[in-house]
Amino acid sequence: MATERILIVDDEETLCEVLKINLENEGYDVDTALSAEEALMLDLKKYSLILLDIMMGEISGIKMAKMMKADVTTADIPIIFCTARDSEDDMVMGLNLGADDYIMKPYTIRNVIARVKSVLRRTSGQKSVAASVDKSNILKVEGLLLDLEFKRCTVDGEEVKLARKEFELLAYLITNRGKICSREQILSHIWSDEVVVLDRTIDVNITRLRSKIGVYGSYIVTRSGFGYGFSN
Repeated sequence: MATERILIVDDEETLCEVLKINLENEGYDVDTALSAEEALMLDLKKYSLILLDIMMGEISGIKMAKMMKADVTTADIPIIFCTARDSEDDMVMGLNLGADDYIMKPYTIRNVIARVKSVLRRTSGQKSVAASVDKSNILKVEGLLLDLEFKRCTVDGEEVKLARKEFELLAYLITNRGKICSREQILSHIWSDEVVVLDRTIDVNITRLRSKIGVYGSYIVTRSGFGYGFSN
């Protein structure tokens, strides 16, 4: 059985080293990162669990967790928040993000090790199931993600509210990524239940989409006289 790998993300270097030594003594492979920015440069998919501080630099632990949960390749990695923020609201927010546990500083090493073992025991049985889950209901282009089952759009980890037709139009363009879809194709696919739809309706929805999905709006391309496409 492969050794489980843990990543510690905390801007306190001494604390990282103490946790690393003690977790390695328990038989885990352990890496450390002194910021979320440093952690995000790593291949996060290889980790079995992440110990994540909340209060760090420009990218907080909360924001990093949102980014991971929005990415289908890292969404299932267990996260334990380790933080000095000890209010009930902070704890609820962390758990609502999908964190598996929340440890408040100051803590004992024994407590951290016990929590790590508990979370890994709880999640290890889910790994084989998770590996077989059909991900065809997820459309992802870099930091732009569409969950077709839950009708949810996120941009770099932040949820973006799309109207129904906007969501369907974006999903259609991404599904047909790399080719131009004619106005007729778009109308028949997205507005098939409408009796009369003006061409201007497509233009308005495209304009709204471009503004709502931020930098990824530039990926929606227009070919005058032909139609629209999605390319990056």
